[in-house]
Amino acid sequence: MTSVWAYTALVVVVSLERVAELVVAARNLRWARQRGAVEAGQRHYPFMVVLHGGLLLGCIAEVRALDRPFYLWLAVPMLALLAGSQALRWWCIRTLGPQWNTRVIVVPGLPLVSGGPYRWLRHPNYVAVVTEGLALPLVHTAWLTALVFTVLNAGLLTRRIRCENQALAAVSG
Repeated sequence: MTSVWAYTALVVVVSLERVAELVVAARNLRWARQRGAVEAGQRHYPFMVVLHGGLLLGCIAEVRALDRPFYLWLAVPMLALLAGSQALRWWCIRTLGPQWNTRVIVVPGLPLVSGGPYRWLRHPNYVAVVTEGLALPLVHTAWLTALVFTVLNAGLLTRRIRCENQALAAVSG
């Protein structure tokens, strides 16, 4: 039972990190709107919010309701992946600066960012999201949550990346 409480605490910490992201995103949205930002993908954004909230709730619910076991041999590498995903996410946020957002926001006239992780990947933040969506549930063998989130997130990311690429192309020519 101790592992369940520790895992719940971990999910709460990740939830607080998500709140910090939303604070940064709100600040960056104000900055972008002052510069004539264009928003795309408003229709898929609420689904994304529900899906990511569902990941956090699903992790705790599955472990508690289905009495998922804790395996140290699985938890340790999943915690390492989770830590790596958080580091990558905040590297993306830092690299993009005020251009980073949870929404698809593009400020006309600004060049594409090509530093940091964007040197190697066009959408490194989504690598962090996919990794977190697998690793966080599997820290405590919540495999059903990992599976459902991954499948639904694959569909969402397909749409979101297409939307983001179109928005960037539209303002950059």
